[in-house]
Parts: sequence; C-alpha cells; structure tokens
Amino acid sequence: SEEFIPVPYSSQGPGTLPQSSTVSVCRTFSDKGWFRSMFVPKMETRKDAHSNLLSKSETSDLYKMQFHNVKPECLQIYNNLEAEVQRKLHLDQDYPCEVVGSWNTWYGDQDQAVHLWRYTGGYPALTECLTKLNNNQDYLEFRKERSKMLISRRNQLLLEFSFWNEPTPRPGPNIYEMRSYRLKPGTMIEWGNHWARAIKYRQENNEAVGGFFSQIGDLYQVHHLWAYKDLQSREETRNSAWLKEGWDSSVFYTVPLIRSMESRIMIPTKGSPLQ
Repeated sequence: SEEFIPVPYSSQGPGTLPQSSTVSVCRTFSDKGWFRSMFVPKMETRKDAHSNLLSKSETSDLYKMQFHNVKPECLQIYNNLEAEVQRKLHLDQDYPCEVVGSWNTWYGDQDQAVHLWRYTGGYPALTECLTKLNNNQDYLEFRKERSKMLISRRNQLLLEFSFWNEPTPRPGPNIYEMRSYRLKPGTMIEWGNHWARAIKYRQENNEAVGGFFSQIGDLYQVHHLWAYKDLQSREETRNSAWLKEGWDSSVFYTVPLIRSMESRIMIPTKGSPLQ
C-alpha cells in the first residue's frame, strides 16, 4: 500500500515555497525511516576489532598500567618496598611478566606512583602470573603491607600501537611525559591512521618511548610516553616538531577526536629499567 504526501514546491528555486504549489511524493508504509535515511550516511562495516588492526601482530604482549596514589608520608617507603618486589619477580623466570618502567609523578597528581608491566604471552600469561602470585605468601604479605600506604589505586590493560617504538630500557637521567587522551568512541582507527604518519616527526631526539591503547579499564584511552633530558629539552623538542611539514596537519585532524587529555611529568624510580 502507498500514500501520497504533498510537498511544497516552487519553480522559483529554494527559499520561495508558495502554499498553492505542491508535488506528490510516493512513500510505501514499510519504509518507516524514509526521511531519516536521506541524512544518515551509510557506514562501511568493520571486518575486525580495532585491537587487531592497530596492535603488533608479531607479538602477543599485553601491558598493564598501574596508578597508585600514596599517602605523602609513605612515598619513600612505598618506593623501596615496590622496588624490592619488582627485583624478585625479575629474577624469577617462573613469572612471565616484567616491569617496563616505574615512576613518581612530578607534575600532575602528587604522591602518585605509576608502573608499566609487560606480560609476554598476552592474557594467558597474565592469568598464569596472577594465579602464581596469589599463591605466593611473600607477595601476599607485600600486598598487605602496601595497602597501608595507599589512598587509592586503579589499573588498565593495554595493547601497544604497531607503529610506535618498542619500550626498551634506556639510561638516564631523563624525565618522562605521559600524555593521556580520552577519545570519542569509534575514533580509535582514525587516531591510529593519523599517528602512524605523525610519529615520524617525533623521532629526531629519540624521545618516543611507547604508545598504548586501552582494552580493559577506561576505554578509548590512549597513552603516549616520551623521554626528555629535562623540561627545557621537552620545550625545544616539541617546538621543533612544528617546523616539520606535516606535523601541523596531523594535529589538526587528531584534535577533533579527543574528548579530554592530560599530561604527567614523571621521574623514574631508582630501580626502573627506563631511567
């Protein structure tokens, strides 16, 4: 069945719609979204999850980012205790995990510790490690002691962008900046496409450490980790990027994808592989 809908029409062009002139438009009752479909673009169907499209296919590494807010009077004791536990885990080959870096936030959330862990083997390695730690009496005592020093804590599970540098140990002294971006849902692929080109403008001073995107925890969040000699070096390195043709357009196209962003300046702890 069909119905005819009168639609205003004028031979004089847009903006002049006299009521006396109408044309009839045919619509079927089954086409309930006929008007809306005129304005909604058709989207291409994704064939794979963005985690598979953006992460490094040749590795199965999973990363965990920990944020621990420590009681101010306990920060040094906390750092010493955390360093001892990390050292023991590194020496024990039975645990498929390693700390990539540990820091205290210098500018940003104060009295905060940030740890980045790598699990070689992905989710099975994470499960294996947690199972063993939950049966390790020394580790359970460590967690009990650590809990007395903390105000709050949270974590995320992350994958590494395929086009970013692999985070490997480096000598110091350095300061580290972690720039965290909350993206609009559905924009991660677009972000990755732009940054796959943009990263080449940020390699001159070996400042790019690693780039990650969240899988569990706060979703559609990206972390870019950079290393600088000091704050002045950071300023000069960032300014020099604007002199490279193409960097400005990368910024132009990625800014609209961001809902919020945060910058932390961090100091590596004494035992951190990233110094």
